[in-house]
Amino acid sequence: MKRIVSAILAGAMALGLAACGGSAASTSTAASASAAGSTAVSQTESDLDYIKGKGKLVIGYTVYEPMNYTDEQGNFTGFDTELATAVCKKLGVEPDFVEINWDTKVVELDAKSIDCIWNGMTLTDDIMANTATTKAYAKNAQVVVVKEGTDYTSTADLAGKTVVAEAGSAGETAIAEDAGLAQADYISKSVQTDCLMEVAAGTADAAVLDLTLANAMIGQGTDYADLKIVDELNAEEYGVAFRKGSDAAAAVDAAFDELKADGTMEALADKYDLALAD
Repeated sequence: MKRIVSAILAGAMALGLAACGGSAASTSTAASASAAGSTAVSQTESDLDYIKGKGKLVIGYTVYEPMNYTDEQGNFTGFDTELATAVCKKLGVEPDFVEINWDTKVVELDAKSIDCIWNGMTLTDDIMANTATTKAYAKNAQVVVVKEGTDYTSTADLAGKTVVAEAGSAGETAIAEDAGLAQADYISKSVQTDCLMEVAAGTADAAVLDLTLANAMIGQGTDYADLKIVDELNAEEYGVAFRKGSDAAAAVDAAFDELKADGTMEALADKYDLALAD
């Protein structure tokens, strides 16, 4: 699977950014969406009214600590989980969290299997071109994670070695765009936590993933105490994506403004050790 990232990304762009899918029904959903073509919201329709009419906001997520995950007490929680719940309260709807396949997330969105993608999603050019996005609400970066004791000076050290990232993620893009990482044997995984498992097991030499997740899941006192961050590749920001043309993104932006003003977002950022966007 050596140096296949560019081909993967080119194929994804040709498919109209088929970035993430859903649960068991995702395959049929993706096929239906492909056959029907784009379901972007027209200028005469209100996506916000559609969501309010249902009485719930269907939120697409993947398991990603500290954004959306189940804690040791069995509670589904996280920064995005709590923030989305607070926003839904302001919109007058209930949050409905649906686990999706990140690699076909926009297909799920266009097919109305979900109403938004809210899961530490990087505001890339492709995402912003193919969806209606909110303003940035948190900062992040892509980092290289290896085992303790690994000799590392730069990404050039990983040429010819096995590197993993989540399919359809900013980490995958970072690998494709980095001269050293582009020479690695790249293997995609379905979720970022699988990438950590591969490195810990020694079946991968390095993983490229979100700084927010790495800070929460590796190092002393975690299940991955023998893993460490050795490089930061770029800075990025998180936002929420709705269907292209949706008016719901602006409504969420207004809720963000209120939650910043009353201190709710700052309190959540402190709780989950995140940095809010400027």
